[in-house]
Amino acid sequence: VYTNQRKIYLNCTRGGCTGHSMTELRITAVDNRRERRDFIAVQQRLYRDDRQAVTPLFFERRQTFAPHAPFFDHAQARFWVAYRGGEPVGRISAQIDQLHLERHGDGCGYFGVPEAADAEVMQALLTHAEGWLREAGLRGARGPFNLSINQECGLLVEGFDTPPMVFMGHARPFYGAAIEQAGYVPARDLLAYVVRPDFTAPAVMKRLLRQVGAALRVRPLEVARIDEEVALLRDIFNDAWADNFGFVPFTEREFGELRPLLRYLMDHRFVQVAELDGRPVAMIAALPNLNEVIADLDGRLLPLGWARLLWRLKVRHPRSARVALMGVRREFQHTRLGGTLAFAVIEAVRWALHARGVRDVEMSWILEDNKGMRDIIEAIGGRIYKRYRLYEKLWGPAP
Repeated sequence: VYTNQRKIYLNCTRGGCTGHSMTELRITAVDNRRERRDFIAVQQRLYRDDRQAVTPLFFERRQTFAPHAPFFDHAQARFWVAYRGGEPVGRISAQIDQLHLERHGDGCGYFGVPEAADAEVMQALLTHAEGWLREAGLRGARGPFNLSINQECGLLVEGFDTPPMVFMGHARPFYGAAIEQAGYVPARDLLAYVVRPDFTAPAVMKRLLRQVGAALRVRPLEVARIDEEVALLRDIFNDAWADNFGFVPFTEREFGELRPLLRYLMDHRFVQVAELDGRPVAMIAALPNLNEVIADLDGRLLPLGWARLLWRLKVRHPRSARVALMGVRREFQHTRLGGTLAFAVIEAVRWALHARGVRDVEMSWILEDNKGMRDIIEAIGGRIYKRYRLYEKLWGPAP
């Protein structure tokens, strides 16, 4: 039962909480430094025996959840940690994104970053997050969004046997069933494809590129004009994705957080822009797989983690990457030229990745019903290797 109290105590008895007899489950709202530390560290604790899990860098997680993070320019959130026997055993967040509500008018909030030692903990945390959203007058919850649709999305439901790529999530196999037992239903599936960059280009794509001819130019990121380039990438992406499920535009501050990564840590050829008669109309950005190089750092950059990270990124370089951003302006979508533009930027970035020794590229996330994009990826040899799921639960009438 949800209450307004800061702490909830769920007393387990032999007739109530299976496997945890006489153990007290306490859910605490995050209000101080210790609770914030536990909120971030609980993920590391719960995945100690999972060889595929990668602990995110603690400093990056602190920045993501900090009150000054760009997401909170247009949103509010609450965070909780679950304790059993004094030890953290789970966490969750609830978010209200004003940009989402203004754009979609569906009266739904988000839940995010769900982690739990067992189904009992997961369901108790979800109840708590729902209560906060109910009290705010919302009619439903959707997620997980960590923290927004422009960050990590969805719960891993297939593909537990490989580690997650940069800015993608991992999960315990029981999470999906536990969420559904709490009354949630699947809303959308998000697919992650893997493809080798040395694929053989389909003949039809080559022919379409020849037909466009000199009118089409694909170029890499121009680092000397980084501020203008970041603004351009944001403009193309926001236009390209505007009609997609749950879309919320990147704000200038949110997209600006990519600037240091693009400027200092990435090969500028990993970002490509397609120009048609001199006008920028499509873009793609492939991120080196940071998870590959931090897997053994256990979330920490001190004392020598910084040096290892920089050497592995700049000298050795990861052997995997993720296409995290890609878009073709809406006016060209659902046309033959739109498919040509998408292939053109993929073609350009894959040679840059291949030149740096990248062997596997994840293209994610792709909506399951995005047939056009899926056809292109599958035509170049991409295969689905992970599936993420968004869930929703409605308790009120449509606004």
